[in-house]
Amino acid sequence: MLIAIGLLVAPGWAHAQSPVWVTPAVNAPNVTRQLFFSAAVGAQVSYHVYLPDEYAQNPTARYPVLYYLHGSGSVLPGIAPMSAQFDLAIEQGHLPPLIVVFPNGQPYGMWCDAHNGSQPVESMVIHDLIPEVDTRFRTDAHWRARLVDGFSMGGYGAARFGLKHQDKFAAFSMLGAGPLQLDFLANDPGLAPLALRERILLEVYGNSLEIFEAQSPWRLAQAQQAVLRRGYPIRQIIGSADSTLPANQAFHQHLLALPVIHQYVEAPGVGHDVLGLIEALGPAFFHFHRDALRSADVFMASDFES
Repeated sequence: MLIAIGLLVAPGWAHAQSPVWVTPAVNAPNVTRQLFFSAAVGAQVSYHVYLPDEYAQNPTARYPVLYYLHGSGSVLPGIAPMSAQFDLAIEQGHLPPLIVVFPNGQPYGMWCDAHNGSQPVESMVIHDLIPEVDTRFRTDAHWRARLVDGFSMGGYGAARFGLKHQDKFAAFSMLGAGPLQLDFLANDPGLAPLALRERILLEVYGNSLEIFEAQSPWRLAQAQQAVLRRGYPIRQIIGSADSTLPANQAFHQHLLALPVIHQYVEAPGVGHDVLGLIEALGPAFFHFHRDALRSADVFMASDFES
């Protein structure tokens, strides 16, 4: 499986783990942990949110929102470094002031609803968390002002969300995304341990390769390509030294063949490292988000909504 989990597998994870919906708080500038009741989960769920300095300075303004989906293995480690990157980009003028939301997608939740109902991650985010954020914070609560991005498993999730829920997002971006292959249990030394993939297949996809394939960005792109919103910004970034490169290249060619218009970037010499991708692209990394928000303004709700 093409996600960065080889070094993040906790001892004993081959045994079933109960979902942890409330995590500890991350200590980072402008970042707070929030709790809300999710109807999909039937319990309290935590998430973290970054607010730009301007949010407090301009108490009547509303702000666009970027949902950043974490990779596999753990929910929290990326929050502090990524919020710092977004904060610096805003300070340097590469991004407009925006809110960044870091959802709790479970360490191996795959950003979809588990077949057995134990981890309704997708429903929690799409149906519960988005309205929660739009109610609690001064957001511009329209799809034209909402983005989704993510790394590794989070890139897989961003592609799934962006393709399935075009009525919720102005653009989506996938960074070092995986799994993008159709054979979840492929015999490949570059993939995560087979025992872990088998456990994820059981706990998330009901031990069904057919369910995994139906949930995949590959099949979702095929199903949605005829109805993709006009001018929908889509980005795929992969490092040239990333073990997920072959599957990302194949997915890129798949999108071209459909055809689905998208940006594709290979960052020279970068491995499976989101901060490395940001460094390699420089300001252009954030210009995708900036330009997507600008271009979305030219579309009216009638372009998508009935």
